[in-house]
Amino acid sequence: MNWLILVISLPADGNTTRMRAWRALKGAGAAALRDGVYLLPDLPGQDAVLRTIGDDVRQHGGDAWLLYARADGEDAGFPERFDRQAAWNAMGRDIAAVAQQLPMAASQPAALADAARQTRRLRKHVEQLAGIDFFPGTAQQQVAGALRELELRLARAESPDEPTPAADGIAPRQRADFTHRTWATRARPRVDRLASAWLICRFIDPHARFAWLQSPADCPDDAVGFDFDGATFSHAGERVTFETLLAAFSLQTPALARLADLVHFLDVGGIAPPEAAGVERVLRGLREALADDDALLHAALPLFDGLYADFSATNPLPG
Repeated sequence: MNWLILVISLPADGNTTRMRAWRALKGAGAAALRDGVYLLPDLPGQDAVLRTIGDDVRQHGGDAWLLYARADGEDAGFPERFDRQAAWNAMGRDIAAVAQQLPMAASQPAALADAARQTRRLRKHVEQLAGIDFFPGTAQQQVAGALRELELRLARAESPDEPTPAADGIAPRQRADFTHRTWATRARPRVDRLASAWLICRFIDPHARFAWLQSPADCPDDAVGFDFDGATFSHAGERVTFETLLAAFSLQTPALARLADLVHFLDVGGIAPPEAAGVERVLRGLREALADDDALLHAALPLFDGLYADFSATNPLPG
């Protein structure tokens, strides 16, 4: 394996620069071979990180050399210097602690909100640790699985009527059969229901009317139900309802695929798209500000319009 070695030397009065370099190296996951000598595996993008740190050191009166190396004999024990087992173990304990509190928090809105904040913070920390776990093993897989389970349990606690995924068999549908319809889903919609309603309005049924149900049992017989158990369109296999609608109506564009990744993460977890944190905060703020679900949807539609327009501009269709 090829390796990168950054050697830095700073004057005695360079403590601020030294601390800035140390923080950047720690964030990059570098290992210290000795004072002023730092190691990273030669993976895509890592040399740019070390060059930036070296440039900063030189601009503030120090010296920096970036060396490309190939270690002899079992990589000279270099991989062992990047063992993240202890960090993954600590992360697992933090996840378990939140999971243990969840049953009691489910009946207390403030405690449930705190559990949600902790879970979002854990997701961020897991992704940061995964980014510097250059030799991943079972510990990373176990923690990732535990976090996904926590996110699913949290989603069920926040929305007790959240649908149970059905078998991943999605029948093709014709848009002509779903126009001028009433579409029914659970009240106080979150991201999957809001995004699905946007998709219905913009791509399936421009004349759609929406009914917000206090209970799935209240769904009118002539309505098209979505995002609850027994609905016409709901979770299927690994797909959330937004993704089920895309598959059912053969809606396939790069922009919609990016939206699907975003909705999937915000609803059930996984890999966070760059826009996730901002979109989540906006939708959470809208839910807190607007008690009427029609008003909530009306306010959310421009958000998804904007995301779709931006994704379309950055991922245009071929030709």
